[in-house]
Amino acid sequence: MDKGPSDSDFVDPSSAFPADFAWGVATSSHQVEGGNSNNQWAAWEKRGRIKSKDCVGRACDWWRGAERDFDLARSLGVNALRLSVEWSRIEPEEGQWDDTALARYRQMLRALRERGMRPFVTLHHFTNPQWFEAKGAFAAAESVALFQRFTQRVVAALGEFCHDWATFNEPNVYTSLGYFLGEFPPGKKGRFLEAAQVTRNLCLAHAAAYRTIHSLQVDANVGWAQHYVVFKPRRMESALDRWLCGFIDRHFNDNFAEGIRSGRAPFPLSKFGYRLEDVKGTCDFVGINYYSRLRVGFQSKSPRTLFLQVSVPPHKPQGDSGIEVPYGEVYPEGLRRAVEHFAEFKKPVYILENGVPDREDRIRPWVIESIVGQMRGLLAEGVDLRGYFHWTLADNFEWNEGWHLRFGLFELDPVAQTRTPRPSAQLYARVIRESMGYGAMAEPFTTADASKNGSHRHSAEHQSANQQSPNGRGDQKDAGLEPSSGATAKNESGSGK
Repeated sequence: MDKGPSDSDFVDPSSAFPADFAWGVATSSHQVEGGNSNNQWAAWEKRGRIKSKDCVGRACDWWRGAERDFDLARSLGVNALRLSVEWSRIEPEEGQWDDTALARYRQMLRALRERGMRPFVTLHHFTNPQWFEAKGAFAAAESVALFQRFTQRVVAALGEFCHDWATFNEPNVYTSLGYFLGEFPPGKKGRFLEAAQVTRNLCLAHAAAYRTIHSLQVDANVGWAQHYVVFKPRRMESALDRWLCGFIDRHFNDNFAEGIRSGRAPFPLSKFGYRLEDVKGTCDFVGINYYSRLRVGFQSKSPRTLFLQVSVPPHKPQGDSGIEVPYGEVYPEGLRRAVEHFAEFKKPVYILENGVPDREDRIRPWVIESIVGQMRGLLAEGVDLRGYFHWTLADNFEWNEGWHLRFGLFELDPVAQTRTPRPSAQLYARVIRESMGYGAMAEPFTTADASKNGSHRHSAEHQSANQQSPNGRGDQKDAGLEPSSGATAKNESGSGK
């Protein structure tokens, strides 16, 4: 049975992190804004494809009041915040631009600057306008020019307040879940060649956007966010499992990224002589989204997944399970593997997402402390690691899982729109303060033996704090983290419906 780190494993972050290190939280438009009814995910929801049957509804109500959450972020001490812009708001119909939407984004970015936070803007975070989806989205050749035009419009409007841009969020997830597994729109399965064509166009769109941004902002900092998963053979003694693991590792973790690194086209287009020379080298940083480790093996009884089985041993540390499958094993050591995997780019690295679904905050504090320790070690070895963005600030609408998976440092009631800090919010605030030299850390959160379902018990300190607090959340005033006003009885189902 795995154990988490002991008290002696916790390291003081202040001696490792540079003064300009970006400590942030990450979000995306569809998951937090509310009212996005004109993209393909809204259509997906109407088709009944959200596994939880939840509705996104108001989400976190950012379109009307993001500044409230900006204040919560500031209370944590973060100096950066990652958000995305919603293409379907900005260009609701092809060639028709909504200047009011761009004005609202300008207002949001200005608000971040006024609060001392550096905006990181993602141009595409899984969502397409419905008119773009109807054209075939990134399977269509014209998608490259359409995305470049969108990029030009956004950067021209928002560039006054932002110099850090991610073109795409997790393009390898977008293609894998949308064209191979059918879990994301457009819901296609086993479309290897189409997935490769989509990846090729995403690479070309990225390169076009990269050059467009730099034509408008010479000193812009432009990259993308690559999802990285640590894969391990389910049965080490099985040659087939080992081969499958290596195949999935290469064709998931390197999908899209390899085009930027070397100009190589995605498999199987690379076997037919295709190259992406115009894409090679088009990044100023590598953004990594890292969450988990998965076991990979052959399963003859799983034709729905093309005989590929992905699993998590039940005794391994993990957060809350998805509706149909476990989310993944929490494996903090994998962050090092992720960073080393992209070392050949020779570019600065930002951890643009990291977190765990954990409604009860069973394991998130340990995850934060463990990841901080991993980053400290990397920095001590000279790795050019520039920032860390925790996913996420407040619970938001988790794509196909709806409101079922809760990643927030703050618990959100989607109906009442109240926020209540989890203990990990206080911990993250203290980590940031200490890294900046403001006061000492409290005793670290420790983990006991992993239970059968991978949960971890709170340390005695947290247990005592929870017993003393009537709301079971300990002394949250210490970090300036009060529950938001207007708290009402909770929606016990956690549903936004």
